[in-house]
Amino acid sequence: MGALPKQRISRKRRGDRRSQQHLKPLHLVECPQCHNPRQPHHVCPICGTYRGRQVIAVKSAEGAQA
Repeated sequence: MGALPKQRISRKRRGDRRSQQHLKPLHLVECPQCHNPRQPHHVCPICGTYRGRQVIAVKSAEGAQA
């Protein structure tokens, strides 16, 4: 026989425990080059820059539409 609870967990106690499991909203800052929102300390996915340097090559918007 496995482990069994000694008493029932109330709805409030269960809800208080589960209240910590929610997703937190994503924190975004403005990119200094293209002014689009991005995560702090991450490469901008729009222009590909980080701390004023071009880090990754990003495909142009025209290429994505074709």
